[in-house]
Amino acid sequence: MFRRRRDDQKDPARRAAQYQVDREIAAVSADGDDHGKDYGTDGSAAAAAPRKRMDDRALWVDTVVDQAIRRGEFDDLPLAGKPIPGLRGTHDPDWWLKNLVEREQITGVLPAAQLRRDDAELDETLDREPEEARVRATVEEFNARVVDARRQLLGGPPVVTPTRDVEREVQRWRERRRAHGIF
Repeated sequence: MFRRRRDDQKDPARRAAQYQVDREIAAVSADGDDHGKDYGTDGSAAAAAPRKRMDDRALWVDTVVDQAIRRGEFDDLPLAGKPIPGLRGTHDPDWWLKNLVEREQITGVLPAAQLRRDDAELDETLDREPEEARVRATVEEFNARVVDARRQLLGGPPVVTPTRDVEREVQRWRERRRAHGIF
């Protein structure tokens, strides 16, 4: 009936519970009668058979989980005593996509919001660049993403992020470096 893992076969209590559940399920499915136990509301064994199977499985699952708790298999889990991340009060149909973007730190694929964030962080990004050529390349790449987002946007909020003047950004980068005593 159930696919058993190798660990399940080593635990005698688990094997006994599984044997009992399998035997009762086989008895119900073989003759449609559960030998006078737990009939349905209309008195027929056929109506009680599916419910009986699910009750037995639920009982077996509860037994296995209780045994695992007593053995301490759920101790020291990574989120023990902490709220489960990602559970919010409202349903978000794009929860999986947002979690993927956050977990994998994907940038440059969500036009409006991502571009606004990149625009706000562009000065910090440029300040980490050691060479003027790389500053120019970073600003040009940012501008290209803004232009592409404007072209490809089929729905949703409009892209209002402005492009940056490369020469002006290079000049500002130089001024910030001088102010910090890097030049």
